[in-house]
Amino acid sequence: MNRFGNILYINDPTHNKSALDRAVKLARSNGAKLTIASLSTEESFSLNSFEKTYLKLKEQELDELLNKIPNNGVEIKKILLKGVPFIEAIKEVLRNNVDLIIKPVSAKHSFPDMLFGSDDMHLLRKCPCPVWLVKSSKRKTYSRILAAVDIDPGEKENAELNKLILELATSLALQENSELHIVHVWQLLYESMLRNGRARIPASEVDKMVRDGRKLHKKSFADLLNQHDLGQLKYKSHLLKGEPDDVIPALAKKKKAELIIMGTVARTGIPGFFIGNTAEKILARVDSSVLAVKPGSFITPVQ
Repeated sequence: MNRFGNILYINDPTHNKSALDRAVKLARSNGAKLTIASLSTEESFSLNSFEKTYLKLKEQELDELLNKIPNNGVEIKKILLKGVPFIEAIKEVLRNNVDLIIKPVSAKHSFPDMLFGSDDMHLLRKCPCPVWLVKSSKRKTYSRILAAVDIDPGEKENAELNKLILELATSLALQENSELHIVHVWQLLYESMLRNGRARIPASEVDKMVRDGRKLHKKSFADLLNQHDLGQLKYKSHLLKGEPDDVIPALAKKKKAELIIMGTVARTGIPGFFIGNTAEKILARVDSSVLAVKPGSFITPVQ
């Protein structure tokens, strides 16, 4: 399935070629245009006399990069963007209807246990199109992909995200010949409080609620999977009970997932802050590449 028509790759000269290789491969398989961007902060031009020289060096850097890409029919162009990196990237998305950003994972981050840097997190929070953050790897394909879906009949946006997540996951799993793990994590709301003696609810009654909840989620999960053509895939489904920010990183580690595809939804009601607390906690605890998507209703605060 050709999901993308216009891909923006954010170059990082300190990063290895794995992210760029994936961008070129995806553009070729989708018949998409590929733009390679070099982003520079305003601080790079503290001396006006140096600005032209600096920009010329950045352009030469992009030219050298383009010369290393085999001529394989992919339409590739280069751009130089100056300003706050994540803002300029999002503005380029808006200007040219970019439908995917691919970016090497930033090596600069504030906490030793966090994979993603500040620009990465800003893109995840504020970019309207899917963002694929690629971790360095010597492998050319992913052996295992993990797709996390959130089934909640009361949330229309979740249904939209689940559909997109599975379409992307199945498409990439076929392209990469990957083993696909599809996970849905559920829990009985307020279970710990219900089991508290003060609630005066018999344990047998709470147990029945848990069984009924699992049955409902199992059916909803099966219904979702039945809506997608999984016949050609090597896939496994996982219906797990617990806290998503505990369960998903643990499953990703256990299965050695190299790419996690997930939605970023918040219910805070704060415009422009659209990655949810659960998603942020998960991202802070994984050591994988991540492809994050938002529902079509998302409006970026960047103008």
